[in-house]
Amino acid sequence: MKKMFVTLLALSMAAGVFANGSKETAPAQAAEEKPMTQEEIIAAAKQEGDLTIYTPSSRHSQMGEQFGAQYGLKVTTTQLKDIEMVEKVSQEAKANLDGADVVFAQDGARVYPELIATGYVTSYTPDDLKSKIPAMYQNPQVWDLCVKAFVYNNETAGQPITNVWQLTEPEWSGRVQMKDAYSEAVNMNFFTMITRDDWAKKISDAYKHLYGKDLVLDKDSPNAGYQWIKAMYKNGMVLGKSDTTIAENIGAKGQATQLVGLFTTNKLRNAASKNLALAPCYKVEPFSGFYYPIYCFIPSNSRSVNAAKLFIQYNLGPEGWKAFNKGIGDYSPNPDNVNQFDPVSLEEWGNMLVFEDPAWCAEHRPEVEEFISKL
Repeated sequence: MKKMFVTLLALSMAAGVFANGSKETAPAQAAEEKPMTQEEIIAAAKQEGDLTIYTPSSRHSQMGEQFGAQYGLKVTTTQLKDIEMVEKVSQEAKANLDGADVVFAQDGARVYPELIATGYVTSYTPDDLKSKIPAMYQNPQVWDLCVKAFVYNNETAGQPITNVWQLTEPEWSGRVQMKDAYSEAVNMNFFTMITRDDWAKKISDAYKHLYGKDLVLDKDSPNAGYQWIKAMYKNGMVLGKSDTTIAENIGAKGQATQLVGLFTTNKLRNAASKNLALAPCYKVEPFSGFYYPIYCFIPSNSRSVNAAKLFIQYNLGPEGWKAFNKGIGDYSPNPDNVNQFDPVSLEEWGNMLVFEDPAWCAEHRPEVEEFISKL
């Protein structure tokens, strides 16, 4: 109950944070009070002189060097994991220490109450991209979108499923693999999202479409989303520690039994070099998996706000996208930055996948975690 109270308190604070897309009291917001031209932002960034980046991606190091050389800035990049990222940004912002100027972070269930609601970070969308990037990716601003889909072994057969309820049937017992949601926050956020009323209804409708009858809920399942999660666990879903290992398990050639895994599709980039047979499941009813955002923020304690703005713009533009356009699995929210390796567009993926709502996940993930713990 105490944990729930803290979460709800943080969410109530968040209403003021993004009422106008930002929090006025944050130092990082000061430059927003007066609109600046691109030339003014560049000039101010050069005067600031340096930039510190916190990111989960190793590729930001090289990008930071290229950006720094282009604008004459000293750039320092630190790679952090999810858990330490949120904690470090929170502590530094709370104490107003000299820390990061740009933060790239995932796991909306923690980012929303601990960074956004507290005012420790501000979302920033460059003016020239506000009319291009879909609104659903702007508040908070998304930098990268990562797809996790049901993937099968396509060595000898085509897509084995068209409906998520098929994976709960006895013939699929022990044949579905995914990374343990307790070890990967975005996976737990996915489970949390499908318990939201709209997704629960879609899951219920999918059951009726497959079996021709209404879904009857167990007494401990509040809706169809919970019921599907329970059915998957009870059907012997194999919980792994690594998407890489799961991809290798699913894609190994010469297997007599078909397996399906729910993992990041960027593992398909190395399928040929590893001699794996892998293909995504498309148009599964009501979802083929999920996709999650990596957000970009300016911390309230940033000492180089304008350099931070410039770097976010660089990341969302074609120059920055080049460093991440390396294969299927990652997608820019900027429609001008097309993933050249995937014939399926972000918009098409969006119609097939569950998208993370950080506010919903922040409020309801504890309930889902408790539910799964009892399974």
